Amino acid sequence: MRAIRARYPNADPELGFGSDLHAKSWLAPTLPTEPDREVNPDVPLRNTTPRMFQKYQLGIGGPCKYFSPPAGYWCGNGTSGGGAFSYKVPSGMVADMSILPNSPYKNASGAVVQTWRPSHWASWMFEVGEYDSSAGTFHFSKGGFQGARGNSKGDNFYIENVFEELDSPNEYFFDEKTKMLYFYYNGTGMPPSDTQYVIANIKTLFNVTGSQAKPVKGITFRGVGFRDTAYTYLDPHGMPSGGDWALQRMGALFLEGTEQTTVDSCIFERLDGNAVMISGYNRNTTIQKSEFAWIGDTAIASWGYTTGAGIDGMGPNGTDGNQPRFNNILYNFVHELGIWEKQSSFYFQAKSCQNLLQGNIFFNGPRAGINFNDGFGGGSNLTENILFNTCRESGDHGPFNSWDRQVFATKVLDGKTSSPIKAYDNISKNFMIANYNSQEAIDNDDGSCYYETHHNVFSYSGRGMKNDFDGHDNHHHDNVYAYVGSGFHIVAQLPGHEDYFYNNYLVMTKDGDYGDGTCSGPGKTVVHDNKVFTPKGKVTECGMSLAEWQAKGNDKGTTAAEWPKDEEIIAAAKNALGM
Repeated sequence: MRAIRARYPNADPELGFGSDLHAKSWLAPTLPTEPDREVNPDVPLRNTTPRMFQKYQLGIGGPCKYFSPPAGYWCGNGTSGGGAFSYKVPSGMVADMSILPNSPYKNASGAVVQTWRPSHWASWMFEVGEYDSSAGTFHFSKGGFQGARGNSKGDNFYIENVFEELDSPNEYFFDEKTKMLYFYYNGTGMPPSDTQYVIANIKTLFNVTGSQAKPVKGITFRGVGFRDTAYTYLDPHGMPSGGDWALQRMGALFLEGTEQTTVDSCIFERLDGNAVMISGYNRNTTIQKSEFAWIGDTAIASWGYTTGAGIDGMGPNGTDGNQPRFNNILYNFVHELGIWEKQSSFYFQAKSCQNLLQGNIFFNGPRAGINFNDGFGGGSNLTENILFNTCRESGDHGPFNSWDRQVFATKVLDGKTSSPIKAYDNISKNFMIANYNSQEAIDNDDGSCYYETHHNVFSYSGRGMKNDFDGHDNHHHDNVYAYVGSGFHIVAQLPGHEDYFYNNYLVMTKDGDYGDGTCSGPGKTVVHDNKVFTPKGKVTECGMSLAEWQAKGNDKGTTAAEWPKDEEIIAAAKNALGM
């Protein structure tokens, strides 16, 4: 059982964030607004988008001064995409007795305020430095770097690690000055004499570190239990690339500079940081037939290094191969994660490519189940996975999410030529239920490109396919979308880089437009041969009925009909999955 650090409101963090408390106000950011230096090289140039995400962009220092390394996409002046602005976080908050009934506190130094970023894109943790009990003002001394997308305010919050909040069974408080541990026992009288208290103070259980020049080879972990590591959410975080994530480069199992590492039939449970970190140069890492449960942050993270920006591990050049490649993430059972950091996933990758995710089952997470923070290299394959109960505590996502804002050059496309154009990533034969707050099944956000998505079954969500903010060359075909709001939402694209939506079986929750794409001119969305079902069989496209649109020579082969029977949808799903 995980004991709970004394907090208000009382709640079990394993069951969710547990607070709808809002501060009276948030103190203005005090971070520098300008980077010390920017990196915006003219090459590599990705000229496949109309206007955004064509060149590498990085800000060094300034607002990124507390990241490790102190640089990131969101600390420069050239950020683009949905709701884009440079990183910033509040410097404190005001919350008096009307909000915190057990305040004023005698000593709030060292308390931790956990809060959602507005829009629930990530959660932040701030350590309290100075506290003005008369005004209810908490000044933050550390934190807010647990997400790359900042804001001047927080959202709902709770406070922990305060003695006055020790008032509920299974809570504890450790007094740093007196070295006294207080525990609220859930029972009558004293706790049994044989009660054991385990204090987690180790953050990494196994560290396997070599180098690209001298890799550690052939290590196997089989049948090993990994459990009870300390939280890491206030440890140094970095911005891995141009996505929304910030991440600590650490895990209960840390791998860097390895080849042929195997993790087989292991159990990872109640780890308060990341479970597995695959960092830098790794080749053919296999993680299979293992269970991950009650994880504080992310189950498996894969994060590489690049060069060319004059700061360690960062820059547009990924041709040296100092990244995790050819990961095999196979047949794992993953559930209950993101206990602390809500911007977490079953699998995350940044500056990592050519990986295989097959046969995994994931459910019960606060955000996307699988997240690609960039389009580095491409060539990854997601197949035969089952994902559901994602986005349980957040919004603007789906079971799978990707971004591609930051341009990298690799040799993955043809194996020999340095190019900013990635190989296609493949998403096939997966079953994804986009319930809770999922906006779409596949969220190819900001600049995402070159995805081949086919023969999947997607249930629920507002949209089946999303390609936003200069994304392009994404193809959805031979999929089943069961009870979605619409089939696709696609932005304008350059000629030769259009999105495709064809041969799909689409069951919509309402009559009307079955997609939102480019209806005419160069870059027109390629749409044809879909089977569309609505409550009354009334389908529109590009501002007119489907029949009128087709009479003008568009969307050939697509049909519209009333909702099919359940057994017909199930048969179509089995056919798509090859069952």
